[in-house]
Amino acid sequence: MELLQSTDFWIGLVKIIWINIILSGDNAVVIAMAARSLPPAQQQKAVLFGSGAAVVLRIALTVVAAKLLALPYLQIVGGLLLLWIGLQLLSEEEDGDGESKEYGSMMAAVRTILLADLVMSLDNVIAVAAAAQGSMVLLVLGLAISIPLVIFGSTLMIKLMERFPIIVMLGAALIGWVGGETIASDVSLKGVLAANPWLHYAAAAAGALFVVAVGRFLQRRAHAAAGH
Repeated sequence: MELLQSTDFWIGLVKIIWINIILSGDNAVVIAMAARSLPPAQQQKAVLFGSGAAVVLRIALTVVAAKLLALPYLQIVGGLLLLWIGLQLLSEEEDGDGESKEYGSMMAAVRTILLADLVMSLDNVIAVAAAAQGSMVLLVLGLAISIPLVIFGSTLMIKLMERFPIIVMLGAALIGWVGGETIASDVSLKGVLAANPWLHYAAAAAGALFVVAVGRFLQRRAHAAAGH
């Protein structure tokens, strides 16, 4: 009871929820892009499983994130993985509708969500852990409260993607942007980045451009092959 009556506890909880609202935007986009390839009846399940598992994963990561981020080349590998995920999600975009549309599997969608969240959450959890100030109760409670926020954001994104296909392209670009940022943030590039701060944004822009350009090329090639 003393914990719940503490002003610091409630301030810390508000901080964690706010950090999650800010940092979960890209996660909601990934979840939406992965779930949209499923039949409508399975989309909500994938969003629920993906969001819940992602938050559990984020809690586990909090314990080891600082140590992992100190390992050289880890974020380069993670960033490259994100670029690959962006390409995969963009290449799943269908030109056709109705009966001709092919659906993906829910396990594949959840796997994609977890892989992307694993990479995207490495630096995010440090901000959450700092706000929790060593309180595991605060950390778990704050992240648990963030689940509905991610679910709502993902569900909204799926509806918007169905109505405005251009959002799929923007979502893929966002994943590419985060991938480029992740690569540039690697500890092995710290000296280069300190001397040239603009490289951080250049790498992010290059990642977004790469995913969109290569993704569109792969789409066109697959469409041409289907035509033959």
